[in-house]
Amino acid sequence: MSVKAKALDLTKEFPASPKLVYGGYVHLARMRDKARAKAAGTLGEYHYPCPLDKGLLEFLGIAPEAFIDAAQRKNNEELLVWVKQNAKPKSSEEIKQWSNQFLTRKPDSPETLAYFLETRNRLDPKRTDVETWVDLLDLEEGRLG
Repeated sequence: MSVKAKALDLTKEFPASPKLVYGGYVHLARMRDKARAKAAGTLGEYHYPCPLDKGLLEFLGIAPEAFIDAAQRKNNEELLVWVKQNAKPKSSEEIKQWSNQFLTRKPDSPETLAYFLETRNRLDPKRTDVETWVDLLDLEEGRLG
């Protein structure tokens, strides 16, 4: 099996922002980067599939193992074709609604709120505007100025 896409070394660089739209989906580019890194042994402290990955995979109707296999064997364009062929059919409105829900997701329990606030305050206690999980990831990885 030849690898058509180079995996990022997530011990040295960050995966794509979860906000990046790839093939019409938010988070798909980040999940692709993490899946390839896991297959290559360069995942570092990241997790695949993490809860955010699992949410997208469930929406797509694709198993984590199937996605990681496709991600390591296909280049970016081929992977998008594969996702569209293997995902549950979704209307553009369904994708838009899912993406909006994903991007605006906040901590939903006292435990997750405590973790969220601890992480945010460790990174930058002045950033009280950071309220969503995706903003926290972007803050942690230096994408929020």
